[in-house]
Amino acid sequence: MKHSTLLAASLAVASLTACNSKKTEPAADMTTAAPADNVDATTATQSESPGQVFADLAAASDMFEIESSKLAPEKAGSAKVKAFAEQMVKAHTDSTAKLTAAAAKATPPITPAPTLTAAQQTQLDDLKSKSGTAFDEAYAKAQVAAHQATLDALKGYSAGGDEPALKTFAGDLIPAVTAHLNMAKGL
Repeated sequence: MKHSTLLAASLAVASLTACNSKKTEPAADMTTAAPADNVDATTATQSESPGQVFADLAAASDMFEIESSKLAPEKAGSAKVKAFAEQMVKAHTDSTAKLTAAAAKATPPITPAPTLTAAQQTQLDDLKSKSGTAFDEAYAKAQVAAHQATLDALKGYSAGGDEPALKTFAGDLIPAVTAHLNMAKGL
């Protein structure tokens, strides 16, 4: 049980690193942003299973990727950023469908909550205020951080998660997220 609680807490911390690319938020605010219901990570691990916490984090990650990438067609200045963003919308829409299917196989079934954290919402709002080169730079930085955090969470859950279907989902997604991370680093 301690391993599951530690895993869930580490997944929450890993997901927060993606949201912390804008260093203006106090660290205390970041600790309350991980779970979808906006309680702190310790409370979430006591009331939710590690599978639910992971599913919520993965769903929020997908939602952030989709929503931030939908901004690129009108905000981005670079054709490369626009092309990457188009790929991200498709890939993360597909990922959400796979996550939902895997979570439904859990016992009891898990329903991922695709709710952006406060930090993700702040970052999304910041991206909305930018255009051209400023958007491209902020978007690229956000994509690198988000994909690295997601990769870390996937690796952690695939190695020690509590739900077999979600562990398989996490393991199967690692190569795609690694590829996306490398692409984002090249933006």
